[in-house]
Amino acid sequence: MATPAHAPDVVLITKSNCHLCADARDAVGRVTAALGLGWTERSIDDDAALRERYAEEIPVVLVDGVQRDFWRVDEARLDRLLRRALDRPA
Repeated sequence: MATPAHAPDVVLITKSNCHLCADARDAVGRVTAALGLGWTERSIDDDAALRERYAEEIPVVLVDGVQRDFWRVDEARLDRLLRRALDRPA
């Protein structure tokens, strides 16, 4: 698979002891793996600024710094967003 000119920056913001976060990890992992992309996870437990901004919406998915989902990850929507960012047909 060719490396895209711009691989979207996918970040999952989580917290400890969060069952929705576990579901979100699985969803983000499935979508990004299918597209050959990586992703990172950041915890509000370790970052006061993230905790202040996102505490009531955890988990949160950011794509290129833009909030795209929270609480439950819509895998189809995330796939569409990432494909669009990669300029790949669905």
